[in-house]
Amino acid sequence: MPTDPLPTRWPRYVEFAPSVLVAGGLVWDSLSPQDYWGDPMLTAASVTAGALLSLRHTLAVGAAIVVGVFALTVKDGTAHGIEGHLELVNTLFAALMGLGVNRVIARHGRHLDVVRTVAEAAQRAVLPAPPERIGSLTIAARYQAAQTEAHIGGDAYAVQRTPFGVRLLIADVRGKGLGAVSAVSVLLGAFREAAEQEPELTALADRMERALLRESEQLSEENRLEGFITALLCEILPDATGLRVLNCGHPPPYLCHDDEVRALEAVDPGLPLGMGALGVARPAPVDWPFPAGSTLLLVTDGVTEARDHAGAFYDPATQLAGHGPFQDPEEVIGLLAREVERWTGGPRDDDMAVLAITRQPLGNAAKVKPMPQGPG
Repeated sequence: MPTDPLPTRWPRYVEFAPSVLVAGGLVWDSLSPQDYWGDPMLTAASVTAGALLSLRHTLAVGAAIVVGVFALTVKDGTAHGIEGHLELVNTLFAALMGLGVNRVIARHGRHLDVVRTVAEAAQRAVLPAPPERIGSLTIAARYQAAQTEAHIGGDAYAVQRTPFGVRLLIADVRGKGLGAVSAVSVLLGAFREAAEQEPELTALADRMERALLRESEQLSEENRLEGFITALLCEILPDATGLRVLNCGHPPPYLCHDDEVRALEAVDPGLPLGMGALGVARPAPVDWPFPAGSTLLLVTDGVTEARDHAGAFYDPATQLAGHGPFQDPEEVIGLLAREVERWTGGPRDDDMAVLAITRQPLGNAAKVKPMPQGPG
C-alpha cells in the first residue's frame, strides 16, 4: 500500500527572498542619510532565511549580513567606536535569531516526520494491501494521507474472494485519529466475516451496520448521532463478466474501458452506514457490465472533492478520459495520483484512497503467475 506524498516545498522563487532583503537592506544603509535605516530589512532577511532555507544557507545569509554591516561601519568610520560595535552586536543577534528559527522549525519537522511514520505504520497494520491477483483480475490500491495533517485517516478498502464472487469495499469514516481507526477495524472485520456468508450485498451492508452500531454503544450520544461511514460495496460475478454495486452514500465507482471513463452512478445512492436508525430502506444493488480489458476504479472523496485554484472539484470521468486503454490497475492509479496532484497544485486537506481492479483478457491472464490458493 504505497503512500506517495505530494510535494509541500515552497515555490522556488521564495528561496531568493532572503537574498533580495539582504541586498536591499545593505543598499539602503549605504545610501540613506540616516545610519542603518535598512536594518529592519536585514533582520527580516535573517528570520526569513531561517524559516525557509536549510541550515547551511541560513548561515550564509547571516554571514553576509554581518560582513556587509561591518563593511558599512568601516566605510562610515565607526568600526572602532561604540556605535559601530553596538551595530555589529545587533547584527550578530539578528543572525543568531535566524539560526534559532531554523533549528526550531527543523526540530518540529523531524517530530512531524516521526508522527507521520507512526501514523502510516498504524494505517498499514489496520489496512493491509489487497492481493495482487485473483483469477483474471489484477488488483492495486493506494492510500495517500493528507499532507496538512499527521493524523491517521479513516479511509478503508478491502478485497475478498467469496463463494458469490470477488467482493470489494471502499469506505470513508467520518473523522480522523484513533476513533476513525477503531471504526475502520470494526468495518473491515465485519466485511470480511459477512462477505463469506451473506449472498446479497444488502444483507452484507446490514451486517456491517449492525457491527458498527454495537461498537458505537460505548460512545457518547453526540458521537453516535454524528458518526457515519460512506461505503461502496461491489461484487464481481464469478465469471467476471458483470458487476453488482451497492452505494451507501459514497462517490460512485468509475469504469475505464478503452479511452472512455464512465461514472457508474446509482439512481439512489442510499444512506451511509451508521444511519439505519432513520428507518430509510436500503436501495437495491445495480448491475453493470464488466468487459474484458476494462478497469473498475473505486475512490474516496479525497479524489472527488479535490479542488483546483478556482475551487472546481476534480472529476475522474472527465480528467482520465482519453488516456486509455489501461493495461493494469497500477497504471490507472498512477495517472490518477498525478492528475489530482496537478489539479490541486499543492497539499490536500483530505486523505485519498484508491482501489482499482482490471479484468485481464484471457491471453494476458494466462501469462500471469497463478495466485496461491487461499482466502483473498
